[in-house]
Amino acid sequence: MSVAFRRDGDEEHLEPRFELPVPSGPNLVTAHGAAQIAAKVAELEAALADITEEEARKAARRLLRYWRSRQATARLAPVPDGAVVAFGCTVTLRLNGREQVLTIVGHDEADPAAGRIAFSAPLARAMMGAEPGEVLPFGGKPGALAVLSITPG
Repeated sequence: MSVAFRRDGDEEHLEPRFELPVPSGPNLVTAHGAAQIAAKVAELEAALADITEEEARKAARRLLRYWRSRQATARLAPVPDGAVVAFGCTVTLRLNGREQVLTIVGHDEADPAAGRIAFSAPLARAMMGAEPGEVLPFGGKPGALAVLSITPG
């Protein structure tokens, strides 16, 4: 029989499960972010004991490997002084005429809908090092971004 028609099982045709992608660059965290990562690891470790279904166990172990690696590589960023926009600051800004308040945080604690953006986001990178009152280009538009105030983390 031709090899093309032979099939040992469905497993050989499943897509491989890769590890969760880890953001490139340093794993900077705020104190709050470090606590969130530790809580996630503890939650997954506790949940793993109760999972009996094999696929669910594999998925939980995969998540746990991700969060343990994030915990092991986390670097607590220094608390900013608020003189310039830096990691951990909360910034009140005007972007294209609309006022917003954003906090610059690590990748794992970023939640744009809640006003927390990763330090590697284009908007965060555009503001880094800016002082209150500074007007900056953003999105190819000169003067699109104005830093109104900075609150240290």
